[in-house]
Amino acid sequence: MNRRVLLSLTTSLLLASALTPAHAESIALPAAPAGLGHADSAPPPAGVPAYVDFGATNQRGDACHATLQTNAGVRLLSGFLDLWTPRTPFVDAEQDAPAKDGCPAVTKSDWDGLPRSATDGTMKHPEVHAANLDYVIRTTTANTPDDDLEAYLDDRRGKNVSISDGLGPLAAAWRKGVQQTTTITEMPADATTVKYDDKGNNRGVGSAKGNAEMGKAVDLVEAGSADGSTEPAKRYFKYARPYRWSDKVRVVPQLVPAKSSKPAGDGGFPSGHTAEAWRDALVMAYLVPQRYQEMITRAVRMGENRIHAGMHQPFDVIGGRMQALAVVSYNLNRSDYATLKQEAYQQTQSFLQKETGSTGFADLMRLAHSAPATADRFADRVENAAFVAPRFSYGLPTISETGLPAVVPKGAEVLLETRLPYLSAEQRRVVLKSTALASGFPIMSDMEGWGRLNLFAAADGYGAFDGDVTVAMNAASGGFNAADTWRNDISGAGRLTKQGSGQLTLSGNNSFAGGVVVEAGELVAASPTAFGKGDLYVSGGRAVIGDKDLWLGGNLTIRKTGGLAITLSGKQDGVTAAKSVTIEGGTLSLALAKGYKPTAGDEITLIRGAALTGRFDQITLDGFKLTPVYNADRLSVRIDG
Repeated sequence: MNRRVLLSLTTSLLLASALTPAHAESIALPAAPAGLGHADSAPPPAGVPAYVDFGATNQRGDACHATLQTNAGVRLLSGFLDLWTPRTPFVDAEQDAPAKDGCPAVTKSDWDGLPRSATDGTMKHPEVHAANLDYVIRTTTANTPDDDLEAYLDDRRGKNVSISDGLGPLAAAWRKGVQQTTTITEMPADATTVKYDDKGNNRGVGSAKGNAEMGKAVDLVEAGSADGSTEPAKRYFKYARPYRWSDKVRVVPQLVPAKSSKPAGDGGFPSGHTAEAWRDALVMAYLVPQRYQEMITRAVRMGENRIHAGMHQPFDVIGGRMQALAVVSYNLNRSDYATLKQEAYQQTQSFLQKETGSTGFADLMRLAHSAPATADRFADRVENAAFVAPRFSYGLPTISETGLPAVVPKGAEVLLETRLPYLSAEQRRVVLKSTALASGFPIMSDMEGWGRLNLFAAADGYGAFDGDVTVAMNAASGGFNAADTWRNDISGAGRLTKQGSGQLTLSGNNSFAGGVVVEAGELVAASPTAFGKGDLYVSGGRAVIGDKDLWLGGNLTIRKTGGLAITLSGKQDGVTAAKSVTIEGGTLSLALAKGYKPTAGDEITLIRGAALTGRFDQITLDGFKLTPVYNADRLSVRIDG
């Protein structure tokens, strides 16, 4: 047989293969990705007393809870002892704690509250203290009039009034529902007319006072702060305010009269305003998870405004944040609040939907993000992330080992209970571990792990698959169970398995290597690397590809019981697999991106791979007639009209 005849025969065979229906029984299916074969875990640190078990010991004036060993609030912040040795190692700088239940009396400290005086504590790592104070000096010196105004308002009015603007388009409905009032709405022109006390009701009106609409929400916000005072830690650590450390610190002029004349009773570490704002913000984020990251951002901004005010330093703000995370976790885990949590959540969601005319959770979610940045200063997630990230550690020099694995405090997973409701408690703990902040920063590397929690990142799902992850989302349960998006860049060697009727979207620059299995519902790729570097195996439900080409580092397998959906935006759409493509059957559903309309005769490549075997049972694009074109390494469709 001559070469020309051989080439002609080969071409005919290839064409016949492309045009002849494939039979499922003739296709050798690749195995589903194996992953690591185990799930990841995040057990609480062994041998460390859990704050959620001992939060009630956060007391002042009690001789049995006056030491580092006996007071959970002090123990939580004991990392500060790596920077500072207080004048006396007990709670209460201004008063005695009488003997009680066999605990010896504690006499009041002789600390005078003045830095570098004869009664002051001892500074460690002076370079860190210098960086801490320098941040305050630089920040307050650069204050704009708007900075002064916001710092004043966050200082003087009720903290919940301030942070409720983190709810954006839902803020007015929240304030109406909780019946919130304030008497401080502007900053006086000078300090002679300054208002010191907000005569409003801060958090609003609770159920006991007749608020039938959102009284339970107010009750839960109040409950979240139980045993939450920062005073025990202030009285233990005895660390001065920034304006007492340096006269270069600018205090907002209208707040100068608010400076205490009794330094010994006015410790700076930790920041009480910051802690209160975080406590309220965390509970409100629990009740309105549609604005979870925005409420976290608002809490961070409150801490930053304490620095703008000249009243606090990064040390203080970090301590306030840590204290709040622990206190709210302690309270939300209490069995006596279990019913209140459920009632408050349902009441909040029902009232906000009714008040805004929303038809359900998803519609309220849409409304919660409907306002432009001119009307909602927390509207831009990217800006929020950029603001929050440097203000967890404030860029302070590290003083302990970096690169250590994260540990997750007992009970901290409750903080994600309504934001990631389709995950188990253990999975939420792993999310917290996989999104934790780096180790080594001052104060933050506490033994329990409170200082390294990053709830802004955790709200975007896993940061790494260091074990196999199975996500079962039941759309009938509503809320985030029906649809959610993970925006983090996910690394690791684990596998993701999507189960249940809900829809999960991955939008990060993902590099996890264990592969993806879709068994039910929808798994949506919203970035070119959404499904990582492994295989995509669709055995049920369907994988959904957005209007950007998806790249796979392994095989693509579509079982007869599964499907694929692709949004077309041009002539190169769909999936590119580094290895083989195997199609046992199923349906390929096509849709058009907004603004794109193909014309008759266009041939659009949908799937590419090193080799392609099999074909779909059906390919659809509403309003168009299609002809599939199967080749040895790709699938295209021709638009016939």
